[in-house]
Amino acid sequence: MVDALINATTHVTAEDLAATIQAEHPEVHLSTVYRTLDSLEKLGIVEHTHIGHGASVYHVGMTHQHLVCEECGAVVDVPSVLLDELRETLSREYDFALHIGHFALLGRCESHARASETSDITLVADNTQMRDLRI
Repeated sequence: MVDALINATTHVTAEDLAATIQAEHPEVHLSTVYRTLDSLEKLGIVEHTHIGHGASVYHVGMTHQHLVCEECGAVVDVPSVLLDELRETLSREYDFALHIGHFALLGRCESHARASETSDITLVADNTQMRDLRI
C-alpha cells in the first residue's frame, strides 16, 4: 500500500488506492485499505486531508497545506510554514491549536482569479452603462 501511495502522481482516495492494489491483489478489500491507512496515519507515515466536498485524500511525506481552486478543482501543495503566523495568532489569542494540512484552503487559481477580475470589471462597466441608461 505504501508503494501505491509513494507512486501516486496525485492525491489519492482510499478507493483509488484500493483499485490500484486490487489490480494485482483482488483479495484485498476496501475495509483493509481503510484500516491500513488509519494505522499508517497513527504511525505518522501517512496524512489525510479534506479537499472540498469529496472523500479524504491521502499522501506520504511532509505536512503541507493544500490550495484548491473552487472553479477547476486544481490542487496546489504549499509549505505549511506559510500558515505559521496564523497558527501562532490562534494559539495566543484563542488558545487553539491548528492542525495544519488537515484541511484545504479554497479560493481561485491564478487563471480563474484573473478571469474573475475581468468579469468584475465587465460587471462594473455593465452597471455603469445601466446607470447611464436610467438617467
